[in-house]
Amino acid sequence: MTQTKKYDFRVVEDKTTWTGQITRRQSARKIVVSKTQKGFATEAEAIAWGETELKSFLENLVKRNERKAIARDERNKAADAKELAADVWRSARDEKRASESDSEDENLDYGSDAER
Repeated sequence: MTQTKKYDFRVVEDKTTWTGQITRRQSARKIVVSKTQKGFATEAEAIAWGETELKSFLENLVKRNERKAIARDERNKAADAKELAADVWRSARDEKRASESDSEDENLDYGSDAER
């Protein structure tokens, strides 16, 4: 299996000008253009743009992923706290129901004595 880069750049010639593209490999067969810049006079200019843009593009992705990871951690902590609070509430409810059913059983005994 061939290992390829997830993100890369390519340079395409359009008649008299050059176009630089930042590409992303979406699947094994499909490549999607994430960013493009047209109108370069030479191939060297397009390559230089591609290299610098790819570097800044990847840096922005790393920062974005870090922000999303922090938000995900906060969201997971909030969900865990909410689930813990729900478990505490359920256990308190079950204890209350159990104590109420015990007191109802005791009252039934007194009720049978009153009928005599």
